[in-house]
Amino acid sequence: MGSYRPRTGSALHIFLRVARPRLIRHDRHGWQRVPPPLKRVLGHSYEQGFDLRLVPEKMYAPFDWAMPGRVFVNSMSDLFHEGIPDEYVRKVADVMEHAYWHSYMVLTQRPERMLSMLTGSLRSAAERESILWGVSVENRRHGLPRIDLLRQCPAQVRFLSIEPLLEDLGELDLSGIHWVIVGGESGPGLTPMQADWARSIRDQCDAAEVPFFFKQWSGLRPKTQGRELDGVEHNTFPTTIGSVPVEKAARDFRRLMVQRAHGATVDKRFRLPRLEDDFPYGF
Repeated sequence: MGSYRPRTGSALHIFLRVARPRLIRHDRHGWQRVPPPLKRVLGHSYEQGFDLRLVPEKMYAPFDWAMPGRVFVNSMSDLFHEGIPDEYVRKVADVMEHAYWHSYMVLTQRPERMLSMLTGSLRSAAERESILWGVSVENRRHGLPRIDLLRQCPAQVRFLSIEPLLEDLGELDLSGIHWVIVGGESGPGLTPMQADWARSIRDQCDAAEVPFFFKQWSGLRPKTQGRELDGVEHNTFPTTIGSVPVEKAARDFRRLMVQRAHGATVDKRFRLPRLEDDFPYGF
């Protein structure tokens, strides 16, 4: 699975407010655990740590990937962070729409803004089956309300990322949901995921005929524990993922590269702009 990161980072006070479990959370004693800052590597997308930073030089990376793939958009951040201008989000959506041979997964903890944009300026992107729009669901207090907002989004494909699963979520309303991913928390100070929590979600997905993907158990090194739940690996994806024929994708990719080289329009709505001409954002 690839990663498309036209922006990086997120402000710490945002995570303090929404209590994103992987960055800051309250443990059973009421303490807050904050991990050490990410090592800053010159030339890397995160050389400024988790400070919000737009990376327009990576905006058109999907056009350079000829073979269809599954792409996690902003895997370490949130496209709908309030610090990102609407116009920048629209440009990212334009790229996803036109480099359609990939399947994109857009995950957010800010479904209010996603709903607003998908019912407005991103409506055409919402109608694309190749773009999956999802919310994080880590617990009942913060996660469950996001599902109701996601359900209101006019998206063709909606998914839940229940990772890390920190408690029993109880009965879920999976109407209008097309895919569920479940995984445990990793790293120091983790909350162990109970097998019954994951079983409950798996069984509810089976009953609702929603594809279920079990990603990992909780642990310092989750990969060492395998990916089996009750002796079975659950690797189900929505039918829309990987549905573009490779031959058609390759043909359209070559056409787009020729048009970009000659500065031609890709279609009536979209032109691949030159970075220096069309991006007022600093980087």
